[in-house]
Amino acid sequence: MKLGALKNHFESELSDTYPKEEIQSFFTLLLDYFLNYSRIDSVTRASETIANDEVEKFNETIIRLQRHEPIQYIIGETEFFGFPFFVNEHTLVPRPETEELVLWVLSEMKGRESQRILDIGTGSGCIAVSIAKNEPQSEVMALDISAKALEVARKNAERNDVAVTYHLHDILSEPLTYGNFDIIVSNPPYVRELEKAQMNPNVLEYEPDAALFVPDGDPLVFYRAIARQAKDCLNLGGFLFFEINEYLGKEMSSLLSSLGYRDIVVQKDMFGKDRMIKCTHHGSTE
Repeated sequence: MKLGALKNHFESELSDTYPKEEIQSFFTLLLDYFLNYSRIDSVTRASETIANDEVEKFNETIIRLQRHEPIQYIIGETEFFGFPFFVNEHTLVPRPETEELVLWVLSEMKGRESQRILDIGTGSGCIAVSIAKNEPQSEVMALDISAKALEVARKNAERNDVAVTYHLHDILSEPLTYGNFDIIVSNPPYVRELEKAQMNPNVLEYEPDAALFVPDGDPLVFYRAIARQAKDCLNLGGFLFFEINEYLGKEMSSLLSSLGYRDIVVQKDMFGKDRMIKCTHHGSTE
């Protein structure tokens, strides 16, 4: 099959499932992954014949995409904050909004001496690794309840040539005993069960539930546990950063205020949604 015909076939087979722009993005990613071709090659080499075994790889991928499997899981990697990351079914696919959270953390770190950073619920390690990559003089530690996720995170630290210390840890049942930190950051589960109806099949059917969902009756369960424990291991003047549910900004502010945190700031993401929050530990108590 000619490359141009393969492209047309790929787009036709997925046209009922995805928008045209997304299909084109998929094809570009797969061109690089399977053939080491660029997007421009799809035009300049359109008359080139593609081997049958390579065509079959595209056909197999079409079936997986029709089942809404994330393209990142299919190729086993993605890009976050300009760096390559392995991902699989044990980790969430990193979101652009989380890049904004990392950028916010890094802006607070700028100009400061070496700091200790803790990432709680690290998943693929995207937050911890990106911080370590940009602030190599700082000490970065990361925790997760999933041993499988930590395997991926460790590979990502190695892939990006950074030093991150990882620990298996259940924040809901185990105390934080790793010393004091200047910054604690977390993107914990925050999607309420009632919000499932708004979510795409690729998320619902493939990404790990434990990293996404919280009970409708207690959507701040992870935030409460982290914020309470952080008071015992944040240095005075230290910062606590969270990615949050867009609908619960006010509730998050109230929670942090009730625990004695100050200088609470809710920040919107690129889509204008309340998506991040920062507060400062001044040593006050409940």
